[in-house]
Order: sequence, then C-alpha cells, then structure tokens
Amino acid sequence: MTSESRQGQGGLLDTLASLYQVSSTAEQEQIIVLIHLADSDPSWLRKTVLDISSLYGAQILTGQLLLIHAPSEVYPPVTAVQNETSQQQTYSKENVAHAFLMSFATKLSTYFLLIEDNVFCAPNFVSHIHSKVTNRKPSTWVLMEFSNMGVLGKLFHRRDLPLLARFLLFFHKERPLPWLILHFRTLLAQQDPVLCRPFLFFHRLSHFTSENKTSAGQGKGPHGPNTLPGVVFTDMKFSGVHSPQEAYTLDESFFCTSNVSTGNYLTVILSHPANLNRVQVRTGSLIDGKYILEKGQVELGYHPEGTPPNCTSFALLGHLMRGQLDQIVLNSTGYGVSCVKLAVNANQARGLMVRHIYLWGEMLKQQRADQR
Repeated sequence: MTSESRQGQGGLLDTLASLYQVSSTAEQEQIIVLIHLADSDPSWLRKTVLDISSLYGAQILTGQLLLIHAPSEVYPPVTAVQNETSQQQTYSKENVAHAFLMSFATKLSTYFLLIEDNVFCAPNFVSHIHSKVTNRKPSTWVLMEFSNMGVLGKLFHRRDLPLLARFLLFFHKERPLPWLILHFRTLLAQQDPVLCRPFLFFHRLSHFTSENKTSAGQGKGPHGPNTLPGVVFTDMKFSGVHSPQEAYTLDESFFCTSNVSTGNYLTVILSHPANLNRVQVRTGSLIDGKYILEKGQVELGYHPEGTPPNCTSFALLGHLMRGQLDQIVLNSTGYGVSCVKLAVNANQARGLMVRHIYLWGEMLKQQRADQR
C-alpha cells in the first residue's frame, strides 16, 4: 500500500489494525505487509514511522512488516504546464509511487495484493484469496479483483510486477492508476475481469469526507470525488426512505427501487456546467452484490433547458460491467457537462440499488473565477 500525509495517519493505522485483527496468526505468517510512505514531509515521516514501530515492532523485527520511502528525486519534475493541471500532477505522482512499490515487492512473495489507506478487510481474507487462487490455473489470469473500488484489492503475479512497474513509469503522465492497471490486464491478454465475490476489502467512508452526513454540493472531500452541487431526478418508483438524491451523497445512504424497466433513468443535473475528468457509478449491495443494474449505461448530457432543467443532448460515456462503472472522461465536445444519466437498458425482475454516483472535476464557473 502507499500512504501520504494528506490522508493523515489515521487511515494507514486503521488499515494495519484491520489487516492484523481479521487474519489468524497462521495467516499473518504467510503475508508480508509492504508500505510505501510516499510523502516527503520529514516531520510526518518521522512521526508515522515512530507510531507504526511502537504498535507493530514485533512484525517489523520478523520482517513481516516493511516500510519504504522513495526520495523526491525519483519523481518527475513538475513543469509550468503541469503545474496548471493539478489533476495530472496527482496521478503522475501516484503512478510513480506505485511503480516504486511494485519494484520493491518483486522478490518478496509469489503474489502481490494492492490495497490502500483507510480500508477495512473481511475476516480471514488470506484464506479466501488462497482458495480463489488455488481453484484457478495461474495461466488463466493476470489480475484478480477482490474489491470493485478503484485499485483496492487487486491481486497480481509476482512475475508481472517488473513489467507493470515499467508500464506505469512509461505512461505516468497519461492516465490515472486505475485506468493503467485495467489496460495492462488487457495488454497481457486477459480481456475479461475476474471479480471474486464476496468482496474482501472496503473503503472507510471517512476516506471521502469528514462530514459524512452532508450531501453532494455542500462541501469538498479532501481525497475523494468533488462534491458538485446538483439535484437528482428519476422516473423509477421509490419510497421516501431511499430517495433519488441519496445516490448522490458521500455518506452510507443509497437509492433503491423495485421497479426497473428498459428506458428508466436516474439523472444528476448539475447546478452549473462542469469539466469532469472521472465518473464512478456503483450499484448493488456492498456485501453480497445483489440488486446491481444488470444492463445499463452512463451518459453525459449537455445544453440544459426547461424548468426543472434537463439536458437536450447526451453522449455515451460507457456501459456498466457487472453493475459498476469507473470511467475517465475525455471531453472532446468543448462544452461543460450538465447532466450525468444512469440509463436502464433492459427489464430486470429484481430490484435495483444505486449506492453512489461520484464525480471528479470542477464547475466551469469556478474555473473561470480562478483564472481571473
């Protein structure tokens, strides 16, 4: 895992606690936990190392817990152009940091499991992973996924790590880490994802915001999606308990319905056009994966009209795969996005749960104000 000071120490320590609390002593002996402390702040590094050493000194002494830190020289210099695009800076550094982590991990074990800060783990996750790996021939997979959240819970063969690290370094400026990892999988001839249920790793909600009861549009979480003001409309039936707006919040609330037919939609209409660079949609129960949108797609809308406003034109962003979508937005229209629509493409007998719609980007109105 990688850790940076902007996420605080709590997320890292919580993840370590979860790792060691839910695995048995025998399982702990099978794993080596490798942490890349990726931030260059010396005071944070010193305190983090001291805190981890005081809590997990035994694991460090036996070589079961390793802390590494790459010097700032390994990261590419930030040019004037890059300095204007903070998003590119962020994923460029993240890619380089993970390349360093994977390079170091190459000779440590047979398999490499990528997790993140602020994560809790399912009990006996080591045994579950061992069972899944044992039941599959090594030659049939490049990437196994034990979570449907970003890069969390991604399992690789050790033999692929050097190539993956070089791949991340070569394209570190081009795409975010989740996109590169999935593309790497397809380059190595695994076209379809291997999603292993039940999922074993989950983000803690505080990873996205310190005010979990605020709805999207009332603030900005420091490390998660941007909370752009907007309202949600749907033509699907719902009760007052789980309203459409609850699909567009940063807390544990969600939208659910038992009425799902072809042509139904759930649309986030933004208060102002936005320059989006990533959209994430998660459907289905977090625990057992039930109530996903079996066939659906996400569309980006432009040119809102009417009261309440609705977009007059839409462009396909992507189709959901097993009820999920996490897509980079390459905006070639020249217009800001005003709507994000989740569209149903087939009738389904079971109900639907939309856990969240997350958006990364900023309002064009805000962009112009910052440039003045």
